[in-house]
Amino acid sequence: MDWMAWTAPTAIFFVCIALMLAGMTVWELVSPTVEAKGFLPMRTTRGDRLFIGLLGSAFLHLGWLAATDLSLWGASAVSLLWVAAVIRFG
Repeated sequence: MDWMAWTAPTAIFFVCIALMLAGMTVWELVSPTVEAKGFLPMRTTRGDRLFIGLLGSAFLHLGWLAATDLSLWGASAVSLLWVAAVIRFG
């Protein structure tokens, strides 16, 4: 039976997603969300913006792998900026 080989960037990526989900849960319990309009073309909640940010992050990683031979650390840095921008200004 073959097991998936976890690299450090992959493990860190999934740990960060788990921490974000836990943090968003606590944030929602402390301060319930309100729909807001930002640069995204629709009204969104914090959870919506997190989902859109994570989805975009996945596509950024795939595009990075397709377009460059550079380390995934660069894609992770760009993705972190993308998720932060979507959650804050989306």
